[in-house]
Amino acid sequence: MSEKSGQQTDTGLYARFGIAALCFGYFAAYVPYGMLTKMLTKGLLPSQSGHGFDGFVIQPAMIMGSLFFMVVFITVKGWWKYATHRTIAGLSIPVPRWFTFVSGLCTAGQVITTTMAYTFSGVSIVFAMLLMRGGVLIMAPVIDLIARRRKRRIYWPSWVAALLSLGAVLAAVFDDAGTVLTVLCAVDISLYLFVYFFRLLFMSNQAKSDDEGEKIRYFAEEQLVANPALLLVLALSALAGMHMEANTIPNKLWQGFTWFLQDSGFFWVAFLNGIFSAGTGLFGGLIYLDKRENTFTVPANRVASVLAGVLATYLLAFFYNQSLPSRSELIGASMVVAAIVFLAYRSVVEKRARLRAQG
Repeated sequence: MSEKSGQQTDTGLYARFGIAALCFGYFAAYVPYGMLTKMLTKGLLPSQSGHGFDGFVIQPAMIMGSLFFMVVFITVKGWWKYATHRTIAGLSIPVPRWFTFVSGLCTAGQVITTTMAYTFSGVSIVFAMLLMRGGVLIMAPVIDLIARRRKRRIYWPSWVAALLSLGAVLAAVFDDAGTVLTVLCAVDISLYLFVYFFRLLFMSNQAKSDDEGEKIRYFAEEQLVANPALLLVLALSALAGMHMEANTIPNKLWQGFTWFLQDSGFFWVAFLNGIFSAGTGLFGGLIYLDKRENTFTVPANRVASVLAGVLATYLLAFFYNQSLPSRSELIGASMVVAAIVFLAYRSVVEKRARLRAQG
């Protein structure tokens, strides 16, 4: 089989892997990811005895797990062949283009800021998630309107879903839970939104189209950069913090690369959590690369993660006596469910239109 025919088969398979299945995969990966992050940092796992690990200490092991998963998955799927290649010393090496390189750096920032948001004391999974998701929801229609190369029409069900999802965020922000938002948490979420904006903008301009092969090419090239760059930055920061005080961030990273990996006894738990994190990155990235407008794909992604956060919070409350979601968080989750209805309506209408067009 030629490379061209092989690509057609692979992209056809990807095209049939609909957005509903991608959202379910995102949800299924996010529940254990959110739970394990809280359990590791709050000391809820057996033999932790209530002594949790700092969020920066567990980062190296998690990034190792995420990098392992992405390399294995893309290799098994054969997606490296879609990436741009250059011949170096007689070998054909996959390399990113400039915009997938920048997008990969943004993805790296997104990974670490997401994990850190779930480690701050007094900030619930649902509250942190609603803040982050709400900011991206606000950006989605803006990106659709300003995308230079591929502007998209925003259909009314997408507007309604986005507004409902935004309402879910506002319900949490104006609740008393907003008083626990520390300066460090606010900076973390601001950085999360900053890198997310540019990642979505590059995706919109370069990869959201009918060309399924280009979507896989973009994703593979982005992953060439994301986790390797993040692991390298963490390692360099850790080396700089080798002799710093124990409460500094670089020294915490140094502990993560040394003591946590060798003597903590929880390296493989954090490594596994990194695999779940990579699962959210895989399904989430493919959702965003859907050819439809960001005002449709972003709520679809955000809905899955918010519902996953609610379920994770209930599971932690049931099994580990943690706090239940607040009333405002449940109101927000209900509005997110309403957004699902409008997104499903949009999908059903489009499917019927395609069937009519086919005869």
